[in-house]
Amino acid sequence: MTRKEKALEAFASGLNCAQSVLLAFADEPGLDPEKGLKMASSFGGGMGAMGLTCGAVTGAFMVIGLDSGYASSVDRPAKETMYGAVQGFAREFTEAHGSIACRELLGCDISTLAGYHEAIEKDLFHTVCPKYVETAVVILERTLGR
Repeated sequence: MTRKEKALEAFASGLNCAQSVLLAFADEPGLDPEKGLKMASSFGGGMGAMGLTCGAVTGAFMVIGLDSGYASSVDRPAKETMYGAVQGFAREFTEAHGSIACRELLGCDISTLAGYHEAIEKDLFHTVCPKYVETAVVILERTLGR
């Protein structure tokens, strides 16, 4: 199963977009899948259903951090490399979809009750969000050289 297929299957099973992207890379060294899923759970719906940065994007950012992040305040080269990868990812995702903001991608603000109901009525979480999960995985594979 490809990473893209794994992410889409996870999303279809009910995991959020951030969890689905992160899970697709659960075989990466240093990632405990259960802890990763718990960590990513708060990023769905544009960071806690606030409609901010798309969960597929934040899930990808977490994977980039695992791959090239830093754990020391003096590791400036790792910090610069990781920030460059995050910014490059965000540029590519924005080129593909026009934004990295959940509310802009969905066309409604799910942080409001009216916006959330609109997303449900239009079935956006099942018809629109999977393409963002897919794009995130494809760009992430390219970014990480996988």
